[in-house]
Amino acid sequence: MTIASMTEALPVLLSDIEELVTCESPSQDLAAVARSAEVVARLGARRLGAEPERIVLDGRTHLRWRFGAGPTRVLLLGHHDTVWPLGSLATHPFSVDGGVLRGPGCFDMKAGLAMIFHAVAALPSRDGVTILVNGDEELGSPSSRSLIETEAAGCAAALVLEASAPGGALKTERKGVSLYRVRVTGRAAHAGLEPERGVNATIELARQVLAVAALADPDQGTTVTPTLMSSGTTTNTVPALGEFAIDVRVRTVAEQTRIHTALERKGTFLSFSDVEGALPNQAGVEVLGGRTGRRWTGRRRPGSTPAPRSSPPSCGCRR
Repeated sequence: MTIASMTEALPVLLSDIEELVTCESPSQDLAAVARSAEVVARLGARRLGAEPERIVLDGRTHLRWRFGAGPTRVLLLGHHDTVWPLGSLATHPFSVDGGVLRGPGCFDMKAGLAMIFHAVAALPSRDGVTILVNGDEELGSPSSRSLIETEAAGCAAALVLEASAPGGALKTERKGVSLYRVRVTGRAAHAGLEPERGVNATIELARQVLAVAALADPDQGTTVTPTLMSSGTTTNTVPALGEFAIDVRVRTVAEQTRIHTALERKGTFLSFSDVEGALPNQAGVEVLGGRTGRRWTGRRRPGSTPAPRSSPPSCGCRR
């Protein structure tokens, strides 16, 4: 394989990327992920001359190609699910313009999948190579984690063909990830007639969001990002329930333990009773989550003591 040969094959590679990108595959939509898996399987079989194993775990389809009779020496790892919701192609269509390729999931990581197939197809021998493509990476690989770990065990190299760092730099590590949810339980009341009889979950959520965001430490490379949030049921009702998700990224186990401990103890959070002039503390606050490997749930209700401490999650690595 030479640069000249790959340049000559570029139109075919771009066509393959388009085939993958134009099959939308948001992680949360099992039917869409299943459709995408079939497109990936068809493309891989066309380039490699071999059908993959289809591994369905918790309703999610993962694909595996193994070459050679001996043990796996090199694992090529990718994923075909994306963060883009169905319908994104209408606003972000596939295109190649001015040397830039665009489209939902092209960067992360359908271009990489196509490159895997083309690279392996060009090898003089594929013995000892395994390709594993999972369908739940954007969720943290909950169903495929053990599959990935099993495949990677004993390999001389495991390569993930996601996009490079700025300037084309090779990525050699990933931050650890923890995912949490903060859930607040208040009390519903009519927003116009008697709001004073309610406990507003949205207000408490706002306080919690600010406290959570303050846990980040840019100098340590630690990000603590409140993401998806929902609260309430109707516009004329004091919200009785709300929650938001937290995405934590860390470089060290020590930082992950610090964040986990802060969330577990709840010591960093404001509550109604901490705010001058606020209502009595009648809101229940619950923290769920803590990837990877273990599930942790901490609960603290008004007037209660903190839940017993549990072990922090392991420092799993993911983009």
